[in-house]
Amino acid sequence: MTHLLKTSLSRRAVLQTAAVGAAGLSPALRTLVHAAGSDKPEKEEVKIGFIPLTDCASVVMASVLGFDKKYGVKIVLSKEASWAGVRDKLVNGELDFAHVLYGLIYGVHLGIGGPKKDMANLMTLNNNGQAITLSKKLADKGAVDGASLAKLMGTEKREYTFAQTFPTGTHAMWLYYWLASVGVNPLKDAKVITVPPPQMVANMRVGNMDGYCVGEPWGHRAIMDGIGITAVTTQDIWKDHPEKVLGTTGDFVKKNPNTCRAVMMAVLEASQWIDASLQNKLKMAETIADKSYVNTSVDAINQRILGRYQNGLGKTWDDPNHMKFFNDGAVNFPYLSDGMWFLTQHKRWGLLKDHPDYLAVAKQINQVDLYKEAASGLKISVPKDAMRSSKLIDGVVWDGKDPKKYADSFKVSA
Repeated sequence: MTHLLKTSLSRRAVLQTAAVGAAGLSPALRTLVHAAGSDKPEKEEVKIGFIPLTDCASVVMASVLGFDKKYGVKIVLSKEASWAGVRDKLVNGELDFAHVLYGLIYGVHLGIGGPKKDMANLMTLNNNGQAITLSKKLADKGAVDGASLAKLMGTEKREYTFAQTFPTGTHAMWLYYWLASVGVNPLKDAKVITVPPPQMVANMRVGNMDGYCVGEPWGHRAIMDGIGITAVTTQDIWKDHPEKVLGTTGDFVKKNPNTCRAVMMAVLEASQWIDASLQNKLKMAETIADKSYVNTSVDAINQRILGRYQNGLGKTWDDPNHMKFFNDGAVNFPYLSDGMWFLTQHKRWGLLKDHPDYLAVAKQINQVDLYKEAASGLKISVPKDAMRSSKLIDGVVWDGKDPKKYADSFKVSA
């Protein structure tokens, strides 16, 4: 009998096993058998990279709360400095998995702006919870939202600089989409730079940019530090948008399917735990604020995760579409249409020269079947359709049905 089974099978569980008999194992015991039997993880110690952001929480809590051990794996967390660093370490195998930008995985798979390697998205880690910040200097001149920013850029001509976190990533795409929705072409009417998330606030403080798009807590932190205002949240650009994913390489999935499933189950359980109560969210905020993780004050994290927003100009609101990690499983399913959307934007902005086979690429990357196995092990419901429909800030509906037509439909593009 393995050590795991010895330590985990209490007398009650043994009695349960005897009682269950031919009827099949209880879910808890099935998990243990998974970990010890034919579904034993091929690799038991896994290194998972993360960037200091609120949405690294489910990966961090899976380790901190010991959900990993329950599924026969040990998560070793690795704090990374930039998304380019995460990309390189995933590609060269230094990291087994990462908390990573949706669009980064797709960019690497197609060889956009860096190495080309088959990649895999195991599950979505969160929806919502990013924001676009404008400098206090711009706000003082009346630029407090998209329309007023476009007006200022039209009347006060100079080079305007905006930062995102990775060229094919989510923040670049939210920033571009938002600017384009008010008639500003991000590639022609502005200068766009790449800055790692934890360095955004410091760079704005010294005047290196007029605005930036990044994940929390770095939007709220700019308000706390009196250097920026929130012009728009990403959930106002696309309600329940996909954001970070649990990413790895295609090779790793092929060689270690059981390890992938075990890690997914641990992260899913952590996601469930975070979204289960106010108390859990506050405990999560306290945990990840630590210098080993996000390295900021708890109050920079614990407001927006509860939907308590302010824009830095006196406006406050309760946002029901705050960052979500589970939302009854709606967050985590790797919708094919979500992945395809990033490809349409990569084509729109000239990162892809030609139209890819949108659906085929999404099916290669998004591990829908593996996700369904992990979810069923935790009795988490999965949607019937791998496509979903959403209306974005410009009123345009994205449903994945005609990606080529959608990608070519935008007036403002590269």
